Amino acid sequence: MLNIILFGAPGCGKGTQAQRLAEHYDLYHISTGEVIRSEIARGTELGRSMEGYISRGELAPDSIVVEMVRDYMSTHSDKGCIFDGFPRTTAQAEIFDTMLQEIDSKVDVMIFMDVPEQELVKRILLRGKDSGRKDDASEEVIRNRIEIYRQQTAIVADHYTKQQKYSEINGLGTMDEVFERLCKVIDSKR
Repeated sequence: MLNIILFGAPGCGKGTQAQRLAEHYDLYHISTGEVIRSEIARGTELGRSMEGYISRGELAPDSIVVEMVRDYMSTHSDKGCIFDGFPRTTAQAEIFDTMLQEIDSKVDVMIFMDVPEQELVKRILLRGKDSGRKDDASEEVIRNRIEIYRQQTAIVADHYTKQQKYSEINGLGTMDEVFERLCKVIDSKR
């Protein structure tokens, strides 16, 4: 089974490309952000506990996010997955590796989508106009999300670099151009 992590700062296009890649390679698409936003919209206990973190642009606690992924994977184990927005911390990556080993699986590749900060802010503000997402509407919250990404999430790349599973692509260009770059990396790892 093929397991892919799409990695990059908020607004780099992970969600858009993950959906396309999931269809192209017949993978489950696991977006922790979407799961959390869905839980908030439904008013669940998990959603209520997460709402404050999300509205401030902060990362959700590792234990909650890992448990969400574990629950999803336990019911979707018949094919590989593309992970969008997970893992976001080194602790999550380490727990995730152990979890995959327990089910005789592994991460095949982590692909970093590189996009300059000004473009990220521009993309997220545009997305915020259409999506209605509170965390996309304020430039201050967006910049906070990017800063948290730099401080806490970017270091996850080191974890997968040490395992020789890290690749990087230019995340600028049309959706089709970025998709082709991603497919080229994935196909080289199969």
